[in-house]
Amino acid sequence: MRENQLKVLFVSSEVSPFVKTGGLGDVAGALPYALKKSGIDIRVVMPKYKSIPAEFTKDFKSKADFPVFLDWRKHKASIYEYNKDLPVYFIGNDYYFDREDLYSYEDDHERFAFFCKAVLKMLIRIDFIPDIIHCNDWQTGPIPLLLKENYHDDSFYNSILTLFTIHNLQYQGIFGKESLRILGVPDWYFNPEHIEFYGNINYMKAGLQYSDAISTVSKTYAREIMTKEYGYGLEGILQKRSQKLYGIVNGIDYKLYNPESDDSLYVKYSPDKIELKEENKKALQKELNLPQKDVPLISIISRLVEQKGFDLIAEQMDELMKEDIQMIILGTGEERYERLFSHMEERFPEKVRAKIYFDLDLAQKIYGGSDLFLMPSLFEPCGLGQLISLRYGTIPVVRHTGGLADTIEEFNKETASGNGFVFNEYNSYAMLAAIRRAIAAYHDKESWKKLIRNAMASNHSWEDSAKEYLNLYKELASK
Repeated sequence: MRENQLKVLFVSSEVSPFVKTGGLGDVAGALPYALKKSGIDIRVVMPKYKSIPAEFTKDFKSKADFPVFLDWRKHKASIYEYNKDLPVYFIGNDYYFDREDLYSYEDDHERFAFFCKAVLKMLIRIDFIPDIIHCNDWQTGPIPLLLKENYHDDSFYNSILTLFTIHNLQYQGIFGKESLRILGVPDWYFNPEHIEFYGNINYMKAGLQYSDAISTVSKTYAREIMTKEYGYGLEGILQKRSQKLYGIVNGIDYKLYNPESDDSLYVKYSPDKIELKEENKKALQKELNLPQKDVPLISIISRLVEQKGFDLIAEQMDELMKEDIQMIILGTGEERYERLFSHMEERFPEKVRAKIYFDLDLAQKIYGGSDLFLMPSLFEPCGLGQLISLRYGTIPVVRHTGGLADTIEEFNKETASGNGFVFNEYNSYAMLAAIRRAIAAYHDKESWKKLIRNAMASNHSWEDSAKEYLNLYKELASK
């Protein structure tokens, strides 16, 4: 470790509040700030996307321009700095990043190879030698490989270590063999022992193979991804590197998600004023034109994709609708799930509201006004929705997988312990039984108050998670 202050470069393809599509952006927007409080010199870098709001770009300061070579092509990287509470660098190139969306382009292999190469070349321009480069997900996977292949003889770079964090192993960045030329690495890397993956190049695999340590976003998920069921073809590598694989559960920003100060809520409340939560429910029912009834209000705020377990709801829709409940769904995603929830609203207009879009203000109102929060996930690396719902005293009903298993404990009426309801098998009947247990608890008002207090007392701020990352950084840097 150089001098006394640990230096870390945190690399992510999205960072809140600048731009995000999901949980990765939330983590990248919160974890570095939590780590900075411990006294380390941590800096963040991401692409300069078209969609970054002008309220941020007006304060960007130009730092450097330099060429980046991708095979025979030469592109210019422009570095900008935004420095309010900590330095955030943006790598600009209009050809690659001046687009409507962040991902899902045919040239994503080029776009993020450019980003990874520019990140490494940027360091010497800003005169920053990190002890650790903390890479996140497949978009940053080539960095550990490029560092070892291209910079091992360079004294500026050759003592830098890398940590690679898996946020969701399902998304791996799999591209054709031509990506080798774009990355500028020798053909011998096209081998199953390196980054070849069933005839293609795998950017996630590059991160797993060449990083000095690997982490993922919950302890249970760290165990699950070493199995064939959850490993998506990479379980063998993860088993081999199991001694370097760490599970650290995500947190949430307790200042941002706070029912005592959240201006999106109809009425602010606290564990000492739980009765005011009911006012939020009534106002939410009114706004969404649902009958204002004392029935369990179940919410889903999610990307509507297969991972989230919505096939189980499809199987049990009729049985679920026999219960005296209401449901609110907020989110977008695969057309089949958008149709599923829109169809539910059409069939059960007195019980269901499907809002097939995303609205942050409405999301906060739903977290504050719901009784139950449903996450029947097929797999869930960590999950943020259940952590937010706990903060708002909205009781999670979840499947025992990944971070859901690490953060939600079945409520026990006899001992008054637990903070939610859990089912184990990926089975629609098991999910329905868990929902029915939650409904029964709702109607036992004394137990329900205790359960809400348990949920709100659960501590999933970034403070504890940041300590674990800091210890991991120190362990790496000491070596």
